[in-house]
Amino acid sequence: MRHVELDALIPAEQAETVLHAVRRWEKYPDLAPHVNATTVHASYPDPKASSSWELHFRSGLLRWTEDDTVLPESGEIRFEQSDGDFDSFTGTWSVQQDGADVTVRFDADFDFGIPSLEGILDPIAERVIKETVAWALTGLYPAVRIQGGIQLTEPAAVGAQ
Repeated sequence: MRHVELDALIPAEQAETVLHAVRRWEKYPDLAPHVNATTVHASYPDPKASSSWELHFRSGLLRWTEDDTVLPESGEIRFEQSDGDFDSFTGTWSVQQDGADVTVRFDADFDFGIPSLEGILDPIAERVIKETVAWALTGLYPAVRIQGGIQLTEPAAVGAQ
């Protein structure tokens, strides 16, 4: 199982506003060049929220459908793959107020279920997922500070993975 995490700081925002901006999955194809398409089947406040995703991955598309649970009272969005290319894919967005700013943490665990290829596929998938989150946050909040020195791939180079 591979773990992906990304931390960000969004200056001068409110956690509730950021939480609800982050969960607008239908905007991600315009925000993040790795995202080919998203389909929102049901969204918050529907307790059975779900979305389908297609990310550019290697020379094809990585696809999955996830169940999404939005918990505004704890500042979290939890997701779990219900169908798709991963053997398992789960994670959490955590959005917290930090004085006048907002901290965002993205955590995910995934497994393709193909041990012989994990050395090849896992690092690429980790990079694509991390960059997708960073691009989305940057598109939503241009003043965001992504922690950990992530280098975003220019949009023109996305298909050349």
